[in-house]
This record gives sequence, C-alpha cells and structure tokens, in this order.
Amino acid sequence: MNVERFGKVAVLFGGNSAEREVSLKSGQAVLDALLEAGVDAHAFDPASSSLTELVAAKFHRVLIMLHGRGGEDGTLQGALQQLGIPYTGSGVLGSALCMDKVRSKWIWQALGLPTAEYQVVDKSSFNADLCDDIMARLGGLVMVKPAQEGSSIGMAKVSDAAELSDAVQQAFQYDHQVLLERFITGQEFTVSLLGDKTLPSIRMQTPRTFYDYEAKYQANSTEYFCPSGLDSQAEALLGSLARRAFEALNGSGWGRVDFMQDKSGQFYLLEANTVPGMTQKSLVPMAAKQAGMSFSDLALEVLATSELSR
Repeated sequence: MNVERFGKVAVLFGGNSAEREVSLKSGQAVLDALLEAGVDAHAFDPASSSLTELVAAKFHRVLIMLHGRGGEDGTLQGALQQLGIPYTGSGVLGSALCMDKVRSKWIWQALGLPTAEYQVVDKSSFNADLCDDIMARLGGLVMVKPAQEGSSIGMAKVSDAAELSDAVQQAFQYDHQVLLERFITGQEFTVSLLGDKTLPSIRMQTPRTFYDYEAKYQANSTEYFCPSGLDSQAEALLGSLARRAFEALNGSGWGRVDFMQDKSGQFYLLEANTVPGMTQKSLVPMAAKQAGMSFSDLALEVLATSELSR
C-alpha cells in the first residue's frame, strides 16, 4: 500500500469519555502500527488540544480511536466535516445511530431484524413500582444498559425487581435513558466489518455473569474462539446479518456487530460499534489475524476508510 497518499495523519485517542482508558490503549497500538508502516502519524488527544489545532498543524486526515461519547456518537464527525478534514469510519448519522442502543433497536425492529424483547425507561418518569411488571414481561432475567455507553459500562444483569430498580438507578448515572432487554441465554458472538470484507466471527466465553468491562479488558479467564465453531452456513448467515444490521444504521467504513445465539440456534442483535477497540485483547484484530491480516495491515485499512466520500 502506498502510505504517502495519506499525508500527515492525526490519530485521535484519549478524550473525556468513560472509555478514555481503553481509547488510550487502542490509539497507542494503532499509532505504533502506522509509524511502523511508514505513515507520517501523530498522537492527538482532544482532551488537551482543540480540534482547530488539526487545521493549524495542517493534518491531511484523522484516524479516530476515540471510544464512547464525543468520539463515537457523531459529534466529532460533524466537527471534522465542518473543518473539512477527512476521517475514518462512519459519518455523523451512522455514528449517532450506532451509539444509541435504543434507536438501533427501533430501526432493527422496524426492518424485521432479530432483536430481543425490550423496554425503554426514562430518568424523568421511571417508577420502581413498575419493576415487578417489567421483570415478568421480559422473562424474569434482564440486561440493563445505558442507552449511549460502550464497553459494557453501566450494564448489569438482574433477576428480580429490587435488583432491577438498583441497576436502573446506577445506569441513570451514565444516561437519562436506559434500555432493558430480555436476557438471551446462550453463546455470544461478534462479527467485524472492514470495507467490503466480512471478517470471521468470534465466539466469546466468560465465567463472569456476562461479558462485562472486566471480562473484556482485565480478566485472564475470558476465552475467545476464532474460528468460532459455526458451520459454513451459520457463519454466512451471521456475516450477512451483521452487514444488514450495520448498513441499516448507516454504518460505513469499518465496525463490529455483536450477537447472542439462543439454545435453539437463533441469533439476536445486541449492538453495533463504529469505533471498536484495537487493544491487544480486542476483537477486530483477532478476526483480522484469522483472515490473514497483520495488525499493521489492519491499521492501514482502517486509515484507508478516511477516503470514503461523504
């Protein structure tokens, strides 16, 4: 790949979101890979530098490695478009929709894509007296998710009304809107998308209550299976479903879609990610390696998504 065409590149990582720590690790890994490949790449942390400095320093493009709010939700993408600086990944609308778990569900449900039963609660109107009815309607085992956080931050798995009330109040610390989903008992999968490539699926397994922040980034007990163990027909189905779900939310460039598979073999969409992690324990690099790509090649292909027309 001719890396000179990219010019001067800013790798944006860090930021002020609840996922800052993960972003720092992802960004440093990508920056190192780009430098190794000969790209004129530089670290840039929006927490300590104004975006207008990107213009003053004459950067030609930006690789976004900011996870969560302010980097993955469309606000940064809009600012970069106003500044006239090309950037990686999804545009404003795709970023905003993929970040919002509630609106993702609404769109998938409207298109007939498989997603678990759910209910949305708002901070201004939530009443703990409703928890018994919610638990009964959602099957007695419920996942609680802030609408616009990533890396499983603020999430909890609950099995009774008292736990639900407490978990919702905890989730309200991160967002005014909270998604409650029927818990799908089964196996968890993820599919990474890179340009027009659909990378091999990965199956995750953890002894923890669910695949939470610690299981993703800290625990040594989490197991990853790539190949995931699906037969060729199920692998093709899952890949096609990931592509449809991502594009339904206007996702583009690269991303990752997460699923649960119940005991009957039915897949259910969980969420879509427009700036997936790129740490040593992250899933996209693992899938890319299975597809025969080095980390450096992967970083370059992510950077190449900055050449998408918007």
